[in-house]
Formats: sequence, structure tokens, C-alpha cells
Amino acid sequence: MKDYWKLAIINLRHRGIRSWLTLLGIFIGITAVVSLISLGAGLKLAVDAQFGISATEIITVQAGGVTGFGAPGSGVVDKLTLDDVDAIEKLSSVEIAIPRIISSSKMEFRNRIEIGMAASVPDGKKRKLVYEIMDIEAVTGRLLKDGDTNKVVLGYNFWTDDKIYGKVIVPGNKVLIMDKKFEVVGITKKSGSFILDNIIMMNEDQLRSLMNYSNDVDLIAVKIKDKDLMERAAKDIEKLMRDRRNVDVGKEDFEVSTPEAMLETVSSIIGGIQIFIVIIASISILVGALGIINTMTTSVLERRREIGIMKAVGAKNSQIFAQFFIESGLLGLVGGVAGVIVGVAIGYFGTLGIGNFIGTEISPSIDFSLIIAVLIGSFVVGSVSGLIPAMNAAKQNPVEALRG
Repeated sequence: MKDYWKLAIINLRHRGIRSWLTLLGIFIGITAVVSLISLGAGLKLAVDAQFGISATEIITVQAGGVTGFGAPGSGVVDKLTLDDVDAIEKLSSVEIAIPRIISSSKMEFRNRIEIGMAASVPDGKKRKLVYEIMDIEAVTGRLLKDGDTNKVVLGYNFWTDDKIYGKVIVPGNKVLIMDKKFEVVGITKKSGSFILDNIIMMNEDQLRSLMNYSNDVDLIAVKIKDKDLMERAAKDIEKLMRDRRNVDVGKEDFEVSTPEAMLETVSSIIGGIQIFIVIIASISILVGALGIINTMTTSVLERRREIGIMKAVGAKNSQIFAQFFIESGLLGLVGGVAGVIVGVAIGYFGTLGIGNFIGTEISPSIDFSLIIAVLIGSFVVGSVSGLIPAMNAAKQNPVEALRG
């Protein structure tokens, strides 16, 4: 077996540029498969980080019937209300329900205006729970307290990114939000979430007044009493909201979402995209396989005399077959190794780029099981592609081969 591999390497090196051109299709296909699967995994990590939820006992309730673009709940036909919050909080499986206002807002600093996302923070014990759920801490200054008026806390990027307003914002600075002056009292620590790192936080009553909200809320965060009650609580909330909004099953104008359901949806979408791209990349592998068939067929014709000599000195058909079979498998394997190296590099650095682009800290990982599977697959593709040429080589008549 060692001799087979040595001869295969010598023959591939002897053919030089033809060998490299033959494995180009395999190389491109394997590179595409490995890099895109790795990038898909990195994208999923980045999306997961955007949820900004550290607790697993949180259900989100949001009104449906969107009529425009903007923050969650900002363009719906029939908004949620504070009465809905009170009703949900009375359910036996619910520990507490927190109303949230999330609104697009205009913020001005140093005569420069940008549009950002403002989020409300409730008073009392619900304030502490919001901070815990969203894992919010102050990296400088402090967080909002009950009774704070005309004060805001900003996300991490306002403190570190001078491209937003031409200068970083620090506690003590004054900003205009919807043309009203506010003092910045704190900056939140980096969360890795694009939303939270660019958020504008103010107390609920002040944001409600500033944005002319009356009794409406954009979404309701519901903390259940135990994560084992997640499914039951979601069904209880759906039934309650159907009764309150007078809608039938299947015609809901609201959404009740659990963290697991949201992540499963994202995963299924990314998975579908990966499958589609892998199918497209497989076309390149097929082209590479056809190239191997062509190269090995040509090789058999060119080496008829060599085959005749091998048979004349006692080589069996099985040995001739094994020689060409391993040679074609080696072509696929070399293309696979090169494709894996380049694909892993693209996936690794591409994942870092995705994290930097959206401001999320994610750690790229190398999937060794994927690498092993791809290498085995590339060898198998090469070997299968060489089956017919190897069989033709084994069937050569030694006398005719020596005459040729």
C-alpha cells in the first residue's frame, strides 16, 4: 500500500500543471463548502448575541399588523396597552410583566443630528429586573434611578466611537433628544449587541411624555416563575390576548415569542441558506470530478506501455486497478486539503470581520469534524471518479499494451 501511494505521488508530480488544473474544481468546491458553512456558524453566533437576553425565563409579547418600518410595535394597527400588562401579570405562571417603549428618536450633540433608538426603563423593582434581564451595567457614570428627570444613559458605542458625533460622549455632557435637553449620567458596558451598544435609555414616564404615548406600550417582557413553565405560560398569554383582542385562533394580531423559538427561527433560516449555497458549491465539485475522470482516462491511454510492462512482470489486474484508483483518490484528497486550508482561513477571519462589523465579540472556532468529513469526502469523490479509468487500466491486454 505504501508503494501505491509513492507511485501515485510520483505520477501526479510528473504530470505537473495538468494535475493542478484537474484538482482546481475540487479545490474551489471544497473551499466554498468549508468557508460558507464556517461563515454561517459565525453569523449564527453574531445573531444570537444580538438578542441581549441573559435570562431564559423571558417571553416577549408584541403587537402585530405592521403598517410601516421602525422600532418594535411602532407601526402596528392595534397597539398593546398598560391594561394588557396588568392582565398578563395576573396569570398564575407569570412572575412579573414589564411594559417597554422602544421608539426611534432624534438626538443632537455638538450641532450634529443622528437618529437612534430610545428605550424606556420602568420604575421600582421592575427597573432592577430589566437591568438583570438585559445584563446592563455602567462602565462609567451610573445607571438611571427612580425620580431621574431629564437624564439619560447611553450605549457603549457613544463613549468609544467618535464617528457618530465627531466626538465621544461622556457622563456630564448635554444632548438634545427630540429638541429637549438631557444630561448623560452614564454609559453602559459593552454588550456585543448592536442594539444595546447604541441604545438611548431614559425613564419610562419621561419617554412616554416625550414621544406622546398615552396608555400604549411597544412590547411586554414577561418573566415566568420557572423556565419549566415556558410552554404553558406562552399558551396562557396567547389565550388571554386572543380574548382581550377578540380574535380567533390563527388570526392573531400579536406575537408571543420565547428566546428558544426566536433562535430556532434564525437557525432554520441560516441553515436553509447554507444548504442552498452548499448545493451550488457542489456543482464545482462535480466539475472537478469530471476533470479527474478526463485526466485519469488520458493517463491510462498515455501509460499503456507501462501497464503492459507491469502485467508482463506479474502484476495482477487488482494491483493495476488499485494503482489508478489510489492515484485518482489522491487527486481529490490534495484538492480537498488545499480547499480546507483556504476555506477555514476564510471562515475564521470572515467570522471576525462579521463580529467587528456589527460590534459583537464572537470567538471563531474550527470545526474539526467538518474538516475530517470534507477530506474523506474529497478522497471518495476522487476515487469514485477514477473507478472507470482504473477498471479500463486493469483490463488492458499486456501484449496489445506493449505494442501500443
